[in-house]
Amino acid sequence: MKYSILPFFCLVMMFFPLRAQQTEKLYLSGTGNDDTVKWDFFCTEGMNSGKWTTIPVPSNWELQGFGKYNYGFNKETNKGKEQGLYKYNFQIPTAWKDKKINIVFEGSMTDTEVKINGKSAGETHKGSFYVFKYDITNLIKLEGDNLLEVKVSKHSVNQSVNEAERKADFWIFGGIFRPVYLEALPQTYIDRVQIDAKANGVFTANVFTSGLADKINIQLTNAKGKKLGNEFSTKIASNLTQVNQEFKSPALWSSEFPNLYTATFTLIKNGKAIHQLTKKIGFRTVEVEKRDGVYVNGVKMKFKGVNRHSFYPSSGRTTSKRISIADVSLMKEMNMNAVRMSHYPPDGHFLDVCDSLGLFVMDELAGWHGTYDTPTGTKLYQEMMANDENHPSIVFWANGNEGGHNRELDHLFADNDLQKRPLIHPWEVFNGFETTHYREFNYGIGNYDHGHNILMPTEFLHGMWDGGHGAGIEDYWNAMWNNPLSAGGFLWDFADQAVVRTDKNGELDTDGNHGPDGIVGPYHEKEGSFYTIKEVWSPVFVEKQEMTAGFDGSFFVENRYAFTNLNQCTFEWKLKKLQLGADAVFKAGKADAPNIKPLEKGKLQINLPTDWRTFDAFYLTAKDFYGKELFTWSFPIALPKDDADKIVVKTGSSKVSLKESATTYQVSANGIDLTFHKTTGLLQQAKNAKGVIPFSNGPVLQEGVNNFKNFTTKVDGDNLVISSKFDKKESYNTLEWTIYPSGWLKMQVKYFPSAYFTTFVGLNFSYPETEIKSVVYKGNGPYRVWKNRMKGTEFGIWKKDYNDSATGEPSWQYPEFKGYYSNMYWCEFIGKTQNFKVVTDREDIFLRLFTPKKSKDTEYDNMSPTFPIGDISFMNGISAIGTKTQKPETTGPMGMKHVFYDFDKEPSRALDMTLYFDFSTK
Repeated sequence: MKYSILPFFCLVMMFFPLRAQQTEKLYLSGTGNDDTVKWDFFCTEGMNSGKWTTIPVPSNWELQGFGKYNYGFNKETNKGKEQGLYKYNFQIPTAWKDKKINIVFEGSMTDTEVKINGKSAGETHKGSFYVFKYDITNLIKLEGDNLLEVKVSKHSVNQSVNEAERKADFWIFGGIFRPVYLEALPQTYIDRVQIDAKANGVFTANVFTSGLADKINIQLTNAKGKKLGNEFSTKIASNLTQVNQEFKSPALWSSEFPNLYTATFTLIKNGKAIHQLTKKIGFRTVEVEKRDGVYVNGVKMKFKGVNRHSFYPSSGRTTSKRISIADVSLMKEMNMNAVRMSHYPPDGHFLDVCDSLGLFVMDELAGWHGTYDTPTGTKLYQEMMANDENHPSIVFWANGNEGGHNRELDHLFADNDLQKRPLIHPWEVFNGFETTHYREFNYGIGNYDHGHNILMPTEFLHGMWDGGHGAGIEDYWNAMWNNPLSAGGFLWDFADQAVVRTDKNGELDTDGNHGPDGIVGPYHEKEGSFYTIKEVWSPVFVEKQEMTAGFDGSFFVENRYAFTNLNQCTFEWKLKKLQLGADAVFKAGKADAPNIKPLEKGKLQINLPTDWRTFDAFYLTAKDFYGKELFTWSFPIALPKDDADKIVVKTGSSKVSLKESATTYQVSANGIDLTFHKTTGLLQQAKNAKGVIPFSNGPVLQEGVNNFKNFTTKVDGDNLVISSKFDKKESYNTLEWTIYPSGWLKMQVKYFPSAYFTTFVGLNFSYPETEIKSVVYKGNGPYRVWKNRMKGTEFGIWKKDYNDSATGEPSWQYPEFKGYYSNMYWCEFIGKTQNFKVVTDREDIFLRLFTPKKSKDTEYDNMSPTFPIGDISFMNGISAIGTKTQKPETTGPMGMKHVFYDFDKEPSRALDMTLYFDFSTK
């Protein structure tokens, strides 16, 4: 099939002004998954194979309905060995006469053979994630059509490439998945530049040239086009010319202030500019002090990082700059400052975005657990460096992953990187770094606090479903922050790897529990852990503060930035009187940002209005230098007892009546009929004028003994009291019901957990899941919590409609409905037939809504997402959740079981759960 590309070339030139001295670029493909070009295509096996058709380029052919899907762990030897044959006709602009012309592939999976007009362009390229090119000057025709033929083999003939790239814990794809273009250069040209721009203003560049020229001119300009110093020149003596210059007080690059300059290199011959090359650079210095830490621009760093695959559900490894911006923006929103490329070099536009938005990068030569052989690895290393080396965002190199380290390649990084950035072996003690993955928290105590290497796990808290990430991060980060040898670490991983199955009606497939490891869903859906990380990693740390009567508006804060003074941030506050759907009354204002230098503590003063205690809650928002929210902290002013005093109605015009049978107490008040079991004391039925409310069979103690005994009744004023008798040996747990003339019901349970260590403690009731429509509650939300993931929520009134979502599974509907919710004041249960309300006057009560689906764990069953019996629970303590690689108790103190010590069963030390129930028809 023949395509005319000259109009596209003209369009490109409109945005890239045609200058004789610039490298000219002509795309044969599109530029990403949102911009593709159809090529002729033939797939040898699998879906839609055996016939010529067309395919968009760039793309992975599985996502276009060709070939076979396979995950890296797939053991079937016949999977993933298909080949794709591509054809494309193109024409060369007449202005390219006498130019050197290259064809450039930014990434092709896996072995790639290229022909131009029937002739080989060069040896087959082996390796998927690297930019490679061929000089096709002598193969093309300047007039008429040229035929490009490409054969891509998904499985490499080089077994070391398969070991490094394909036998891995990620999806394996095929195809030309990154852009393809032609570049035209003059016969004398700048081939490559290596740049090192130090924080002290010293600028060094190695300029590689081809052909004879006289000198090279260099000019630096900032983002606004303002020149940094004067243009300077260096004579050319050979094909490698080193340039040295010192600039006064350049604006430095960091993750907080990503100041970029454009370095323009102009090649001069006989007084004329014959070729020009531009690079975005940043002045910054990376230094490693062994047995101490990593310093950027002289400041010791704590890296708050995540691992990131180049991935999108509908296009596989084919992404776009739009996706790169979205990914980096979400990482920055979580207050991250670093990202590790897992487990291969990314698209160039991702590094561009890290440069411009500010994110430290660990760039990685592929090698999941296997390694490239030395000749292949050397070639691919050279391609990676030539493409990536000048990005200021890159502060580390990684040679493979988890044993995928070909040590014969190590010297290349030190020998060839002008910036001499540190080299890491992820999951090894290497080069002064301890980067071991997924160590238990107690291992960290024994080794991290008493070791000598710089501690920087390149993977920790391995997410899966709802486990990991936020669960445990507070404990780990507290240890990391307070350890002088810690340089932070990198979570695994950023987004769920769920791929669109074109062979299964477009369903999203995570390959079971292999792929749902992300903090966000495949289309960037935010899980609860997203907000936990956002709070824990906020560079503004706000100490816990109670809103007591004597509170004077002072918050003690810590500046956890590396380069930003808190007076460069913005602080806003709001007082709210809460109601569902909107704030009935609020007052808001701004606080003067305090002068607190990085790593120092100080006080933030809020000038509160005199009536501040008449509001329900106080909210404090910190924004960064660019006006982006760091986090909003919420502080309840009114306590649960204050709400209970307003909500619970005790008096009424009717009287409380009691009827007894051999087995029950039957109580009526104000149209409410209640039935209690005479021996156990449990609520058996609640009924109003509309009928029975299916809430019953409680309270049943969780990890406690229902030894309520010897119930008696008494009249206390207008109220009826049904209570058990305390006995230190036989009935040390007590239950008391109070029925008010209004029809409201009070329950008070004083109880002792049955064991020294408990997973959770609380009270259970029965309520059919098929009955619930939604809940409205006052407390922390809208996301659920775990014992070891308490942060990231906001205090307020929340309405949650029922859903059966499971984290990391279709339909990625968040927030989930089922689970634990913290700091409940009250909750209204909205059923299909009846509603009812539960209120507490106790603090720190957890509401448990049903039992979420348990997703398939690994064979080790590490996540252990444990829930009580029954359907609805009111808890004094809830369970933790583990990760893919760690059980809950190994993620830190917050993941451990509860400890309750009271062998004497003294009533004054019992846990106290008090609830009020409104079963009326209101």
